[in-house]
Amino acid sequence: MVPRGGDFCYTNYEFEVMCLDIQHAKNLGADGVVFGILRQDGSVDAERVSKLVKLAQPMQVTFHRAFDLTKDPLKSLEEIISIGGIQRILTSGQNDTVLEGLEMIESLVKHAKGRIIILPGGGIRESNIKRILSEVKLTELHVSASRLVRSVMEHQIINIHMGRAFYSDEYLLNAFDPHKFQNLKSIADQF
Repeated sequence: MVPRGGDFCYTNYEFEVMCLDIQHAKNLGADGVVFGILRQDGSVDAERVSKLVKLAQPMQVTFHRAFDLTKDPLKSLEEIISIGGIQRILTSGQNDTVLEGLEMIESLVKHAKGRIIILPGGGIRESNIKRILSEVKLTELHVSASRLVRSVMEHQIINIHMGRAFYSDEYLLNAFDPHKFQNLKSIADQF
């Protein structure tokens, strides 16, 4: 439940959109929702997060990668645990990728002591999953298992980018790759 990209410090209007989105997800029978809200000082907005958790019940709740922008990750971990009703924290260990944030993820797992699941996500690939799983005892992973596929569009204008300037080709799309997922799962099952 993210009303926009950016800093995770939301206006009252954006917060209301999140509430409506959670209610809609619940009405549709979703198993869980993912959200996170920060204050201007980089701390967890426990008051608003608590309201969203209550609204989400009985669905599963994951505090998303807003966690990676918190000022004090260990204090934020304790705050999220104390809110209650949140089953996991999605994090790249306050870094661009899980591999780069592995030391922080290990620290979070140790500090959590099983009270909440630390869910590493961000840049987990077939080339690094063994290293990640051999260095930190994890119970869950978040992977995209995607690949780029060519658009079926016949008419293509290649010099216009629709807000995705970091992509070299507007007509390459991310798609789930079941073979990549199965390979990642097979590797993870070894641990």
